[in-house]
Amino acid sequence: MGQPITVLSTTVEAGVVAFHTDRAITGQDGARFSSGDDAAEAGTIPGALASKLFTADEAINHVFIASNQVVVGRADGWDEASLAMAAEMVTTFFVFY
Repeated sequence: MGQPITVLSTTVEAGVVAFHTDRAITGQDGARFSSGDDAAEAGTIPGALASKLFTADEAINHVFIASNQVVVGRADGWDEASLAMAAEMVTTFFVFY
């Protein structure tokens, strides 16, 4: 098992949240996904994280991952429960990958 990812800061703006983490999840190139199928077909580490996010919350409509940032869009905006769930997915991703 891996180590948890630490979310250093979280920025919420309308229906988008950006998690800034203590480690890189991708290289310098970013990866954008607009559906769970899109993410699953990628066969990459960022695709695996995006797939988990899409599966956990049907309101998520896009995920962008670049280096140590995970940006997630949610059609219904972010409430405390959905924000906590997404943060938990990011935090535990390397533990269970």
